[in-house]
Amino acid sequence: MTEIAKTPKPPYYAVIFTSHRTEEDNGYGKMATRMVELAAQQAGFLGVESARESVGITVSYWVDLESIKAWKENAEHIIAQEQGKKLWYSEYKTRIAKVERDYGWEKTP
Repeated sequence: MTEIAKTPKPPYYAVIFTSHRTEEDNGYGKMATRMVELAAQQAGFLGVESARESVGITVSYWVDLESIKAWKENAEHIIAQEQGKKLWYSEYKTRIAKVERDYGWEKTP
């Protein structure tokens, strides 16, 4: 089971990446794992959640817009973006949203 990101008290930002994949893997799995590892090393990164069925949705959480911009401009991430357009995605959309409120519940053992 993928963990739910442990985010701080709002406000913070969410980058919502929604995609349709191509048929072939072409190294996608390895690169996706690497991008999560690399994002986690970036200043301002708060966490990530991801799910894939017919549509893939990855939400990464960030302290501020400057952190998101720095991540988008990361050299290795740029290579992955280019590969995504060439090999892995038939379509994608990125949305950036400010989280102003969050709440949840967790069952305790």
